[in-house]
Amino acid sequence: MSYRKTLKLICGLAGGSAALVFAAAAADSRGFFGEQRGEATSRWSRYTVLQAAQPAWTPASHTPAPTGHSWDFNWDKRDPSTLSNGKKKENVAEDPSSEQDNGKPKATRNILLIRHSQYNLSGNNDKERILTPLGREQAELTGQRLAALGLKYDVLIHSSMSRATETANIISKHLPGPGVELFSCDLLREGAPIEPVPPVTHWKPDAVQYHEDGARIEAAFRRYIHRADPKQKEDSYEIIVCHANVIRYFVCRALQFPPEGWLRMGLNNGSITWLTIRPSGRVALRTLGDSGFMPPDKLTRT
Repeated sequence: MSYRKTLKLICGLAGGSAALVFAAAAADSRGFFGEQRGEATSRWSRYTVLQAAQPAWTPASHTPAPTGHSWDFNWDKRDPSTLSNGKKKENVAEDPSSEQDNGKPKATRNILLIRHSQYNLSGNNDKERILTPLGREQAELTGQRLAALGLKYDVLIHSSMSRATETANIISKHLPGPGVELFSCDLLREGAPIEPVPPVTHWKPDAVQYHEDGARIEAAFRRYIHRADPKQKEDSYEIIVCHANVIRYFVCRALQFPPEGWLRMGLNNGSITWLTIRPSGRVALRTLGDSGFMPPDKLTRT
């Protein structure tokens, strides 16, 4: 079998550009492409086009290089090993670690962030920006999906804006068990959390809005996104109905991603984003904007 046919076979079986790069290198070194070995003008002596398709790998391990940023386990300032009021405690137990163990969280918090359903964009104020007929149908579908998960929900917190409040009320009718208590919170209202990077041209809040909304949305993050209290004995499932900007900012902050990247994500109306916060402070994103439970003709992103 000729070398050209062998090369094609290797590339076909490997199915990747890496095999092509190594095969081409071997071919060039042996002069199989018609040029003399060491010829300066060899078209295969430089693999500019091929290498452009490769990620930035380290030469030693051929794996993507780490960014150098480690995980901050005390991101919520609730790591038991760092909690201290600076006062010397009396009557310390014989085992000094027992007090710290008693103060360690033991439960996992599951936070399901729901984006409100489609609403009337032509409303002149918040009271007029209520759900459309499709939006109410979307809320019903989201409520059905949450019920189908078979989880015991502990609380339902929602933004005080009309579209989030209405979405939460519809969802609550589908939740299993004795009535899940609803709470309204002004901190969860929609806003501009931080100037996005890269910038966009279709949406440009002024500096004052970023200053005011950013502080409020960060306050909401600190209130609702953190590990469980040590007194919590069982895992919890908490629903928060709010807005796309708020949810995307929460996800970036919880995963310790650059918060200015929040606008790089998109969320459908009525979608479910699921964060899990372990007692250790580890955070996992189980779903981001899940709306696969809705028929395609019911999906919107307004």
